[in-house]
Amino acid sequence: NSMFPYIQKGNLCRFVPCKPSLLKKGDVILYYSQTGQLIAHRYVETTTVKNQLLFLLKGDTNLGFDQPIEEHWILGKLETVQKKQFKITADHFIVRIWGKLILSFPILSGILRNYLNRKLKLYFN
Repeated sequence: NSMFPYIQKGNLCRFVPCKPSLLKKGDVILYYSQTGQLIAHRYVETTTVKNQLLFLLKGDTNLGFDQPIEEHWILGKLETVQKKQFKITADHFIVRIWGKLILSFPILSGILRNYLNRKLKLYFN
């Protein structure tokens, strides 16, 4: 649910290899977390800590950032999301606008998180 509503359960995502230096703010990337879990989250920025390049990422419904990752943990960049009846390309203007909105207005992540929490609560009650 961390990339809701852009990516939802049952969607088929296609990632392609990319050079981390070519990432743009808002791109969704696939990477290994420090625990070895595969995660697809939005690229926010690159920072340098102790002469080491680190990438900051965030799920659309997450309130905070993921733990920064190193370049070699990045596997690829999202190219398409196959929904039930249609396919969305990552460079579609609506997708780009959504990425800019979610990163520019953090309150949106909180609104989405509250919506998902209420939805889950109704499901389990």
